[in-house]
Amino acid sequence: MQRAVDKARVLIEALPYIRTFRRRTFVVKVGGRALEDLALRERLAEDLILLSWVGVHVVVVHGGGSQVSAMLDRLGIAATFRGGLRVTDERTLEVVEMVLGGTLNKEIVRLIDRLGGRAVGLTGKDGGMVRARRHRDDLGLVGEVAAVDPAVIDHLLGDYIPVIAPLAIGADGETLNVNADPFAAALAAALDAEKLVLLTDVEGVLDADGSLISTLRATDADRMIADGTIGGGMIPKVQHALAALTAGVRKVHIIDGRVEHALLLEIFTNQGIGTQVVRDPEEGQP
Repeated sequence: MQRAVDKARVLIEALPYIRTFRRRTFVVKVGGRALEDLALRERLAEDLILLSWVGVHVVVVHGGGSQVSAMLDRLGIAATFRGGLRVTDERTLEVVEMVLGGTLNKEIVRLIDRLGGRAVGLTGKDGGMVRARRHRDDLGLVGEVAAVDPAVIDHLLGDYIPVIAPLAIGADGETLNVNADPFAAALAAALDAEKLVLLTDVEGVLDADGSLISTLRATDADRMIADGTIGGGMIPKVQHALAALTAGVRKVHIIDGRVEHALLLEIFTNQGIGTQVVRDPEEGQP
């Protein structure tokens, strides 16, 4: 009986969040273990479906770097990285498109559909959704987002979960490979999203003692990057979070995608499980 009561309490705790976020847009960026582990992928699909069923407009952006690397290895194509970004020549881009825009994207769509949701697979090239410029000459066909036209997504929201691979159209009509985090941040800004959620393979942002920071204000984030408290691969994630906030996204969450139902635990519970990155309060406000 107590277990049943505890479940009821969880549902009651979620009610105000469901009411607040109904018809609001969440952009969820998925990568790492949440994509690689089948059980975690299924739990994530369940979370996305539940959000959709309670009226949240969910948009999914997925990475897939390890899957791309595995396919390159199978084909005997060497993978090269500079500054954490994949050097993308024409042969590599063919594999990136095949894996991100094809196999992996359609697997996520299939899984959502199989579990009772309704999803549509896209890339940033569809409908001229995302246009990009070359990032650096030494990276080849790698882009950074220049403009987003969310019209295609707007037509789908409320009926389907768009699942989007981070490929974009370049100035000359070429396909460009875009890092999924800034791609998702730019998309969230264009959609006037309530939340951008970045699923990672760590708990969230940690302080100097290694403890999880549940709420991180923008000025504190800048200071912690400057003094080295935030380092390594977390720096670009926090920087993309800050850029999304500046562009109008209300809140960014950096959470551990290795935790089952991490998305629901972060969104629908009072404590959450990761780090929420927020704007600084207005002057005179706490």
